[in-house]
Amino acid sequence: MADKNGARIVYSSAVGRVCPTCGWPSGECRCSSKKADAPVPARVVARLRIEKAGRGGKTVSVVYGLPENAGFVKELCKDLKRACGTGGAVVDGTVQLQGDLRERIRAFLLDKGIAVQG
Repeated sequence: MADKNGARIVYSSAVGRVCPTCGWPSGECRCSSKKADAPVPARVVARLRIEKAGRGGKTVSVVYGLPENAGFVKELCKDLKRACGTGGAVVDGTVQLQGDLRERIRAFLLDKGIAVQG
């Protein structure tokens, strides 16, 4: 979708963000640029890391390398937060939990049948 000068519209005050591929509003995008949820494989391998940068010195445990399935990742985050007794969120397909909880996370994931690296 372009205006009369050929410039691509990125944001419209009438509809908000616009998909760069099809020109529809982002919430109603009809092109294939959106990723579909991938099926959860039989063997899931998760990776663990600790991050501290950009958080005012606070430590965050990050579980990444998960299948690109929003429902699976959201449910895993919910279960991990409950098991570890801490706050957390799903950010860009990763699960971020407050604090250095690598051992608790590793034990929980192994009990759930998910292989852990890192």
